[in-house]
Amino acid sequence: MPTQPPTPPPTLPTLRFDNGFAATMPRDPRTDLAPRQVKGALYSLVQPTPVSQPTLLGWSKDVAASLDLPSLADDVISAASTLAAVFSGNQLLPGMVPLATRYGGHQFGNWAGQLGDGRAMSLGEVVTSSGNRLELQLKGAGPTPYSRRADGRAVLRSSLREFVCSEAMHHLGIPTTRALSLVTTGDEVVRDMLYDGRPAAEPGAIVCRVAPTFVRFGHFEMLAADGDAASMRTLLRWTIATHMPTLSADVNDAAAVLAFFAEVAARTAALVVQWQRVGFVHGVMNTDNLSILGLTIDYGPYGFLEPFDPGWTPNTTDAGRARFRFGNQVGIAHWNLACLAEALLLLAPDPAPFGVVLDTFAVDVTRQLRDMQLAKLGLSWRDDDDDVLVVDLHTLLASVETDFTLWYRGLADVMAADDHTVLRSSYYRPADADVVAADTTSWLGRYRARCASDGVNGDERRRQMNAVNPLYVPRNWLAQEAIDAATAGDLEPLRRWTTVLRTPYTVQADAEHFADKRPEWARHKAGCSMLSCSS
Repeated sequence: MPTQPPTPPPTLPTLRFDNGFAATMPRDPRTDLAPRQVKGALYSLVQPTPVSQPTLLGWSKDVAASLDLPSLADDVISAASTLAAVFSGNQLLPGMVPLATRYGGHQFGNWAGQLGDGRAMSLGEVVTSSGNRLELQLKGAGPTPYSRRADGRAVLRSSLREFVCSEAMHHLGIPTTRALSLVTTGDEVVRDMLYDGRPAAEPGAIVCRVAPTFVRFGHFEMLAADGDAASMRTLLRWTIATHMPTLSADVNDAAAVLAFFAEVAARTAALVVQWQRVGFVHGVMNTDNLSILGLTIDYGPYGFLEPFDPGWTPNTTDAGRARFRFGNQVGIAHWNLACLAEALLLLAPDPAPFGVVLDTFAVDVTRQLRDMQLAKLGLSWRDDDDDVLVVDLHTLLASVETDFTLWYRGLADVMAADDHTVLRSSYYRPADADVVAADTTSWLGRYRARCASDGVNGDERRRQMNAVNPLYVPRNWLAQEAIDAATAGDLEPLRRWTTVLRTPYTVQADAEHFADKRPEWARHKAGCSMLSCSS
């Protein structure tokens, strides 16, 4: 028999790196990974800790295309050993400069001091063929000087949740960091999931996150705590010049500092309003978890409203105070911006102009919330009666367990077909449809009268409403199903789910399962209703 030619070795991807952050910012002179308090620096050089058997489980074709990387068919993803090696940190590409950044933050309202990238590390900034600059960051690739007592690793459940939700949020139209890849490591990681004294070994995994930058409020807060005005000027100048080029980068001018703060405030307002639109609850809105670019960042104990409840938080650590509850996210954004303003006083010491920006934020975000809530109803604001209509609706939705996502989708069908029964499927207990029947009929009567005065026909209003009210969101119980299947070696649920989430506003064939309400088995199940900061 003729001899088969040897299989050629896999080709390494080619990426062009231009690591402006590393070249510009003050660097920690030490290169070891020992946990420590770092002074006078914004980052430390690190190296990923090798893993035993990296296997590629997930690959975002959209993100890959944005980086000029290959698109992979589902049936060849797990065989992409070279990509698995690179995006687990086992093999570095030319131009990669792994580093972990130093930042601080207010956690649960209290100053926590130095935090930093304890289980994340940047591989470098890629400049694509279209001229975009995108930073690659591995989460779970091993310890850094900022890991404190932790191992710098991540588990499959948290990594899968971040991989899925990052991409789902993008397709929902919400500013977010992206996720290129999900790699399992072949190693186990011990975690006490709910901090209840029951640690267990779990499969390890690594996500490659992608964003223009991962600079956050906490980077500026850390420099302010140090009193390091020179480094803050360096960071601010680079951030503006690289990521906000329409603003002045003359950071010796207080007006330029204020303009930067106003831009961050505007982006933050737009972001949190979009969270409220789809029922997303971040779960841990500390200042170190807010992006300077107004991106959703750090997917930990997040969740999407299932029963409408303004007081709900998915984070068990936050259960007592519910600081980060759905109904308080706008208030927390304002509070976090005030912390950023306090940090920037190091460069522009007059607090009065910052107060004006914060007041403007409060006014703007209130208006945007009002407009968004009415857009979900297919309306544009007319007068105070519209505000009352929204408030009364929220009271109605909260009176019994009503699925936030499904009720709004059902309302669009009511307007098109004049059929109230489509709302029945949004109640978690069928009998509740009768409990609220009279109040629902009364509210719908007022709503119809308001709609009739607009002169928009039912089909057009339905189209408008379905463009802002998704049918498919990454519900936690669906994530748990995908996690359980992937842990058992079955990737089909993950692949099918991520495909559905690419078009969340469009009804898809054979996808009813992905629009279902939370089943009863998930009501009190860890990972579905109970999540921690290690989730």
